[in-house]
Amino acid sequence: MSTATKAKSRSREGHVADTHDLIRVHGARENNLKDVSLEIPKRRLTVFTGVSGSGKSSLVFATIAAESQRMINETYSAFVQGFMPNLGRPDVDVLEGLTTAIIVDQERMGANPRSTVGTATDANAMLRILFSRLGKPYIGSPQAFSFNVASISGAGAVTVEKAGRTVKERRSFSITGGMCPRCEGRGSVSDFDLTALYDDSKSLNEGALTIPGYSMEGWYGRIYRGCGWFDPDKPIKKFTKRELNDLLYKEATKIKVEGINLTYLGLIPQIQKSFLAKDREAMQPHIRAFVDRAITFTTCPECDGTRLAETARSPKIKGKNIADVCTMQISDLADWVRSLDEPSVGPLLTTLGETLDSFVEIGLGYLSLDRPAGTLSGGEAQRTKLIRHLGSSLTDVTYVFDEPTIGLHPHDIARMNDLLLQLRDKGNTVLVVEHKPEAIAIADHVVDLGPRAGSEGGEIVFEGSVEELRAADTLTGRHLDDRASLKESVRTSKGALEIRGASTHNLQDVDVDIPLGVLVVVTGVAGSGKSSLIDGSVAGLDDVVSIDQGAIKGSRRSNPATYTGLLDPIRKAFAKANGVKPALFSANSEGACPNCKGAGVIYSDLAMMSGVATPCEVCEGKRFSAEVLDYTFGGKDISEVLTMSVAQAEEFFADGDGRIPAAHKILVRLRDVGLGYLTIGQPLTTLSGGERQRLKLASQMGDKGDVYVLDEPTTGLHLADVEQLLELLDRLVDSGKSVIVIEHHQAVMAHADWIIDIGPGAGHDGGRVVFEGSPADLIADRSTLTAQHLAEYVGG
Repeated sequence: MSTATKAKSRSREGHVADTHDLIRVHGARENNLKDVSLEIPKRRLTVFTGVSGSGKSSLVFATIAAESQRMINETYSAFVQGFMPNLGRPDVDVLEGLTTAIIVDQERMGANPRSTVGTATDANAMLRILFSRLGKPYIGSPQAFSFNVASISGAGAVTVEKAGRTVKERRSFSITGGMCPRCEGRGSVSDFDLTALYDDSKSLNEGALTIPGYSMEGWYGRIYRGCGWFDPDKPIKKFTKRELNDLLYKEATKIKVEGINLTYLGLIPQIQKSFLAKDREAMQPHIRAFVDRAITFTTCPECDGTRLAETARSPKIKGKNIADVCTMQISDLADWVRSLDEPSVGPLLTTLGETLDSFVEIGLGYLSLDRPAGTLSGGEAQRTKLIRHLGSSLTDVTYVFDEPTIGLHPHDIARMNDLLLQLRDKGNTVLVVEHKPEAIAIADHVVDLGPRAGSEGGEIVFEGSVEELRAADTLTGRHLDDRASLKESVRTSKGALEIRGASTHNLQDVDVDIPLGVLVVVTGVAGSGKSSLIDGSVAGLDDVVSIDQGAIKGSRRSNPATYTGLLDPIRKAFAKANGVKPALFSANSEGACPNCKGAGVIYSDLAMMSGVATPCEVCEGKRFSAEVLDYTFGGKDISEVLTMSVAQAEEFFADGDGRIPAAHKILVRLRDVGLGYLTIGQPLTTLSGGERQRLKLASQMGDKGDVYVLDEPTTGLHLADVEQLLELLDRLVDSGKSVIVIEHHQAVMAHADWIIDIGPGAGHDGGRVVFEGSPADLIADRSTLTAQHLAEYVGG
């Protein structure tokens, strides 16, 4: 029985029409939605599909989930709401039947470097209880095993009742936590290169500090200049030991500068507080570059990277301490927990075992609980969040998923499907935005949006069952059963990139030759070692253009035009045509509307109430001053250009009065990666994960590298768009580039010239090359999981 057939046998038919069992949406107009109305069955699994930009996320996330969260927030007091994010009411006429919405998305799991896989779920909390009960020797409560709780002692005054009157007594207190005192629970210690912090030949007033944001005109400069502990006109190399110590290491001290009470903190503790409190991936690029240049991190010598104090590591269960079990691969830890036979903590062991088993079932058994949460990919983060909800006792909740199959090998998708069905079977409504046919197959109900993307989308083009979708004349219906065929002939390589002895993470001393001048697909189950092989041995080489899944850094003012450099030739053309400066055509510079400062909206802070963002009345949301909007190019002003879609702009700048070859070249790349529907001036914050990835690809296609490395470029792509992606990859190879793709999509595998399969399993069960050769040879081989799934796909 195939996965799809199994899934279908578990789906629920016969939706009831009772309004109590429906979520009713009427007149939804968020983003590109065109007065959308529909009824979604509760306690069923509904999949929303359609091409990228068709309006799926606008309907599911920006309308249904957003209104549910807004209504929940409104149940809190005005005071509490003042500390919560501002959530405006979605543009919709009626929303009825909503339940509490829990969004399980692909956002990285926070920037806190203290967060691990174990702390992000309930696994660490349960382990701490387990060791506080069974660990020998006994050292105290569960917090004694927490690397986020410090051990402190002291004394203070408390108010007590004695003989009918209130008196104050001084009492001592002690808190026993598990935090390593040397690294403060981080697992690593930092060492600073002082030459990267300042130029010691200069004085502070001469701009000695070379730390981002530490100019002498800002608050940091005013604090260091005005503290009085050293002369701001004296070169730092002439500071006494005391002065240098005060500049670098002085702890928080209250001072008064220019009549204002401030807190002085030495450079190094200030950097630790402002920069190192965040995960590296969450830093702005220039901050990350500074940290990489100025600071080296080494494993803490006192706790050996475990984050835990020696006391917390002393109690053991069956010869292992809590640090030992947190470093174990989760699949092995699950077996270890099952080996414990202690009736006194039986329910705890059962719950902990079920949680760990869920990691394995969802394809994350290769992780360890001490893995920093910030290092997880978007797909891994989403599946880790799901673990928490599987153990929840909540029912009649609406769970909203954004492409939960991202990063999953076909072998793992079946297990993800089972977990989604488990959530539904507990009495919850499950809404899933998806493109993969295997995930669409388990739906009780399907909503297809389209017919195309952007202004050509935003409509419901189909509602019904999966079988009815197959017969529907929509893009999704027509492509649902598409199967790519193997190429008649594959390209021959023009040399090879040799990798020898690769041992990053779980790689087991891998030797492999990656052919050059062809399309190479690296595949394998999640956690098998694909990214470790390519990122560790290829991505950092010269002439390699690496396009990973890292988030695009940018503010709300950033958009596709600014990110790709498209706006530069456009501004110059406007300036030349009108005889003015290019800076006038930047909403972030001289051309900004003076009322909203180029933001397009006015933000009103209502103190304890939620703030409100309203369109600027002066520029009507156009972001530019009236003077700038008087200037035109090709009959359009700059705001009209920025509201064009990529496809419209490509046509506009191709010839005639609007011809700008440099702009047209970039727009062609954007269209080639499937982003023709995007508005070139829309904020980057409104783009989906897949859209951001393809935007990065388009922006780097003009780079001079000879080797392109792509990490799952099918992320967020509709079935109909995968063929366009394959054409783009072919064009890159035919232009003389070598293309290496980390991918699970069978259509991409089938189209490869050469496949490198990593496995056979994940974690310590992977890390080896289990196959090298053409797709046809892989199918004939049939010895790996990938081979079996690709054979089924092509044969189907």
